[in-house]
Amino acid sequence: MDNAKLLSKTQILVDSDLTRVPMHTLKLVQQDEADIQIPVVAVAPSADAEGATVITVADKLDAEAHYLLSARELGKTWAIGPSITTLMISTILSAALINNFVFTRYLGLCVFFGVTRKKDTAIGMGVTFTVVAFLSGLISWLFHHFALAPLKLEFLQIIAFIGVVACLVQASDSILRKIRPTLHRKFGIYLVLITTNCIILAVPLLNASKHAGFVESISLSMGAGLGFALALFLMSCAREKVELAPVPPVFRGLPVAFIIAGLFALSFLGFSGLKLFF
Repeated sequence: MDNAKLLSKTQILVDSDLTRVPMHTLKLVQQDEADIQIPVVAVAPSADAEGATVITVADKLDAEAHYLLSARELGKTWAIGPSITTLMISTILSAALINNFVFTRYLGLCVFFGVTRKKDTAIGMGVTFTVVAFLSGLISWLFHHFALAPLKLEFLQIIAFIGVVACLVQASDSILRKIRPTLHRKFGIYLVLITTNCIILAVPLLNASKHAGFVESISLSMGAGLGFALALFLMSCAREKVELAPVPPVFRGLPVAFIIAGLFALSFLGFSGLKLFF
């Protein structure tokens, strides 16, 4: 399979000479929507690369999507997708801001409300959670790609992923108990609850269901961890300020915390539809 890349929203650069190929024999589709063909409106030689061709299409292309271009007469197919840098940046920022697991998917709320009473505890949990999320996503992808999928044992995904997370949480518990005993006592039961945290389990399950590649998997894991850490930090700052405010007794504690979380969720809706690359 040869290579090709996007030049703009409507142009593709192909590393072969397609100027003599009839335009109607060129087929461009998005990998997720292989039945919907994107019309090709122009084929011209590239002015910058010798022997290359610039193809213009009728519809706007997504820089973060994957496409397949095929020339029936030549029997060739070109894979068109984002670069590694583009894929990493878009996936991390999407998981952290646009599709934040706390404020847009409402996952991990137990730990979220439990450790955000104090800023230092929230920061510590955010760092710990990000490390565990990244490592669990990495190990789970390797385990699924090289063990579960080849042996047709995908039905054991949840059990296997929980086992991976449990080992990492146990390691984090032992390390924190030795290095930062004060922070370890502040975490309390919430450190152990990371084992069954919805976000920690959702990331490897999403990667497995989408058949995500290695770069996309670790990027989603990092973005989910950073997004959760950001949510913890913002919430802890707001709750520390609220502690000094004259809140009516009926709203103190979790009621006002849910109101603040709802306001944050509304503000994060502003990132919906954000496109990072043309």
